[in-house]
Amino acid sequence: MSPSRERESAAGAPHPPLEKYYPGEAQRRAFVTALFDRTARHYDGITRLMSLGSGSWYRRDALRRMGLARGNVHLLDVAVGTGQVARAARDILGETGRVTGVDLSMGMLSEARRHLACALVQGVAEKLPFADACADFVTMGYALRHVTDLASTFREYLRVLKPGGTLLILEMTRPPADTAAYRIMRFYLESVVPRMARLGPGGAETRTLMEYCWDTVNECVAPATIIETLAESGFSAPRRNVVLHVFSEYVATKPRD
Repeated sequence: MSPSRERESAAGAPHPPLEKYYPGEAQRRAFVTALFDRTARHYDGITRLMSLGSGSWYRRDALRRMGLARGNVHLLDVAVGTGQVARAARDILGETGRVTGVDLSMGMLSEARRHLACALVQGVAEKLPFADACADFVTMGYALRHVTDLASTFREYLRVLKPGGTLLILEMTRPPADTAAYRIMRFYLESVVPRMARLGPGGAETRTLMEYCWDTVNECVAPATIIETLAESGFSAPRRNVVLHVFSEYVATKPRD
């Protein structure tokens, strides 16, 4: 797809099927799950390298700016992965708070258990295995591109949040294609990071993961579509904060009524 064209996707999906990796929408989830299972033990290392070591600081800062603080708070981290966002949340909440993580990939959950002493559950964002109104805060870190349907995902987030609860989605978003920021981001994520990954312990598998990461960023629906879908799903005042041209923080609240 040309980077200058408006990005299109299958109805409700964050991006079109990427036939380079799987033949169609029906195979997307199986491909993503298997890819993360195979690369889970190398994930922290390659993402730390990709972020030049700044990822931990940024996640804590984003959570604090969105109102997370020490207290009797239950945070649900969807697509917990190896637990990077959940770890930052746990450090902020302290002993009085509670963190629960959910992920489809058993490989990622196994890695998360090495770092997190909290509840970790296998499940998908589109059908969360939790009761209504069970969480004060719902987070998702750099995984929105991997769900199968945005509206179903956001309705589930709304369901599990308590009235007045906060949703925070961290994502990478490509800048407009005619900008220097886009060219720099594309060169770094499409060329530099996959080569670095290939030289690491994960070899070809982590290179595929990083190539897939860039392709999903490049093909993802526009931020306006995500904001619109959040509003249509019932969230109040959804907004997007942009950091360094490429990091999107989607924030929304569940109405109290």
